[in-house]
Amino acid sequence: MFRPILCAALIATGATVAAPASAQIVTEPLRWEVDGAAFEGMVARNTNLDAPRGVVVIVHDWNGIDAYERGRAEMLAAQGFTAVAVDLFGTDAVLEGIEDYRRETGALYADRGMFRARLSAALEAAGTLPGADAGTVIMGYCFGGAAVLEAARMGADLAGFVSFHGGLTTPEGQDWHDATGAPMLVLHGSADPVSGMADLGALMDELQAATIPHRAEIYGGALHSFTVWGSDDYDLSADRRAWRALTGFLDEIL
Repeated sequence: MFRPILCAALIATGATVAAPASAQIVTEPLRWEVDGAAFEGMVARNTNLDAPRGVVVIVHDWNGIDAYERGRAEMLAAQGFTAVAVDLFGTDAVLEGIEDYRRETGALYADRGMFRARLSAALEAAGTLPGADAGTVIMGYCFGGAAVLEAARMGADLAGFVSFHGGLTTPEGQDWHDATGAPMLVLHGSADPVSGMADLGALMDELQAATIPHRAEIYGGALHSFTVWGSDDYDLSADRRAWRALTGFLDEIL
């Protein structure tokens, strides 16, 4: 069942969302299966649009889909996109604390075949949504940022890729030869202790060698989770600038 939400500005980032006064954002579940396991995401869209501007897929942080990803999806829907927060852990995953988050992310990092199968299935489900014919961009936060790079390396046929403070290292045995060549945007803090500037520089070198269009924005002094509202790392200025970078990228690509 649709959950109606009045299309107001979601101002946590300081961005102003322009939308008609009568616009209404609705959300609904999106379900799919991978090898018999059930997965569920959340779709947000503006029902008053004749046609969405495209689809934006959001991959969650290491703790799964929560109010953060749902909020970001609604922000994008208010700007005319069909936004979908996709699940890579499955509906049966227990996500009650740090050890659970480590278990779920660790399993995917250890089994890249499973990681890619789940990404592929989520993207296939997203491809059925209104606006998909206008193009699809994938974005993600932290673990989700690493998932964005995994999707690019596996050759996902998408219009663009955006990583927010993601893990940037390329796993042993992988490279960028299968990437489709769609543009990549990397948004990262200079003080990120998880993937530092050496990792970012190595990624830029790899993308350049693979002739993949790419650019990065570096936010001086920003820590790992600089966009995550309420976290100890949150940086309002960097969050605002990163959101503007994302929306500018989407304006170019979609």
